[in-house]
Amino acid sequence: MEENKASEALIPLFKLEKLLNQDQGGRRITLLGSIEGKPALLTAERAAFPSDIKTLEAFHRCLRNVKNLGTNDIYHWYLASASQGDNNPPDLKLNLIHPCTDKHIRKYSPQGVRMVTETPEIYKDRVRPYIIKQREEGRLDWVFNVLEGRKEQKDIIYRDPGPDGAKDEAFLLAPDLNWDRKTLASMHLLAIVERRDIWSMRDLKKTHITWLKHMRAKILEATVQKYPDVEKDQVKLYMHYQPTFYHLHIHVVHVMLEPTSTQAIGKAFGLEHLINQLETMAGGPPEAGMADLTLTYILGEAHDLWTQIFQPLKGAVEGG
Repeated sequence: MEENKASEALIPLFKLEKLLNQDQGGRRITLLGSIEGKPALLTAERAAFPSDIKTLEAFHRCLRNVKNLGTNDIYHWYLASASQGDNNPPDLKLNLIHPCTDKHIRKYSPQGVRMVTETPEIYKDRVRPYIIKQREEGRLDWVFNVLEGRKEQKDIIYRDPGPDGAKDEAFLLAPDLNWDRKTLASMHLLAIVERRDIWSMRDLKKTHITWLKHMRAKILEATVQKYPDVEKDQVKLYMHYQPTFYHLHIHVVHVMLEPTSTQAIGKAFGLEHLINQLETMAGGPPEAGMADLTLTYILGEAHDLWTQIFQPLKGAVEGG
């Protein structure tokens, strides 16, 4: 007990000299200082959110200074404070989906993951029809709002009209809604293409190599111009498969962004790798592309592709 009290008494004696390090989400900081003339390091990390309903209800009631950062279709994002007092700076970033769908609920619920292998035949006969259905359900309204100038125009960092004004090669660059737009080490941007006939990296063909290289160069140039403290070799570009939405887009993140499952092998495919993959098809037919390859990637067990396609296929194989 006495040892505990002596240890606790050290914290008030800490004299701060400078912030030594901070993680990308601002959840953990390391401070350099001293205690009674001797150097000391103090690391502070935010505690995990509680899980009981009553405490969570109390947390919601104490939210203050809610400021909307943007709204697009059913998606809203804010800054807020969970501390008492009207003058406290925001310490929370909130994302609201309203009204949300069953698909949203499944996506954000805990679930196991599986590695699946998608052959060109499975893609053509089973996965692509699923993608077509998703697009027909109007889940891309928020993307079209941005592309057509109805939403988030003030947030657009760069709009490329395409080489020589080629509309089918145009794209725009904007912050991802999950980024706080100020912590460079957690920078996350999205490059969204204007054309609507390329839904995922599966639609990329070797004829797109020059376009992809053009986009890569322009994305890097626009990013470092907008954020001068970021250099080109500190920027990582990748695509997801399966993506969250079926309209071709490229994730643009700082290399120091803490890796999560969205950057894991089997989810994120580097743009350089995709370009190199297409270049190896140089001797094949003109329409050769990513649809001709077998891909292995991860799926959540609540994902429709797992429950409707790959789980039944697994059962058929195991059942002989």
